[in-house]
Amino acid sequence: MKKKYTTVLTIAGSDGSGGAGIQADIKTFAALECYGVSVITALTAQNTNGINAVYPVNAACVMEQFRAIASDIQIDAVKIGMLGSASIIKTVTTLLKELQGTPPVVLDTILASSGGISLLSEKAIKLMKKELFPLASLITPNLPETARLLGMREVPTTRESIEQSAMKLIETGAASVLVKGGHSDDDNCCDCLLYDDRFFWLSSTKITTDNTHGTGCTLSSAIAAFLARGEKMESAVEKAKSYLNEAMLAGAAYRLGSGNGPLHHQCMQWERGLR
Repeated sequence: MKKKYTTVLTIAGSDGSGGAGIQADIKTFAALECYGVSVITALTAQNTNGINAVYPVNAACVMEQFRAIASDIQIDAVKIGMLGSASIIKTVTTLLKELQGTPPVVLDTILASSGGISLLSEKAIKLMKKELFPLASLITPNLPETARLLGMREVPTTRESIEQSAMKLIETGAASVLVKGGHSDDDNCCDCLLYDDRFFWLSSTKITTDNTHGTGCTLSSAIAAFLARGEKMESAVEKAKSYLNEAMLAGAAYRLGSGNGPLHHQCMQWERGLR
């Protein structure tokens, strides 16, 4: 009897510099002993200094990519990243409903680039909340994304306001919410998970480094990988956060490009060396 891969499908944009998007997702899956497959929603021209251009893939192409994979390979979990348009959101919604079984779906609510370039219109955001949130096992907005999703004038900063925001996001249809606290001014990164009607706070000391490109993609991908491996939600988030911290610490020792560099996704494998 041959062994079976644990598979994770990423539906996201491509980052040619390798720090975020599809490339970061697949690196993360591999580091966590999962086999990654992908559906590309957009091509980008970017480097460590930012995104120069975005070229969306048309909906028909996204559909063909997805169906080619899903008709042949069992999917154990799905991670969704940059979608870019309302038409892609509609297409992905349709396709998720076609999947065999009910694999967990982690939706990273990417609304803008780290440099502030908007990647999703207000119309598309409303559609994502209506159509995709109810299909998601977990959504992972950061603090600015949380505010934009809820139409808030200010970003939530206190423990109470973050918990209230998480509850409001649950009301939009998602099964669980992880509000990421990396954009806060605190010395600690405190993430709030609302799952099964309970709040879980996960705290870690912030890592001083310029190499933070792709942290959101990496965390959501790691959560999807651990869910695919059978971990419960709280455990998957905790282990994913631990992996992210290791990759950030290891990546801080390197320099790539002249801007915001990547994490070291393969740090654990590199430490063991070639065999």
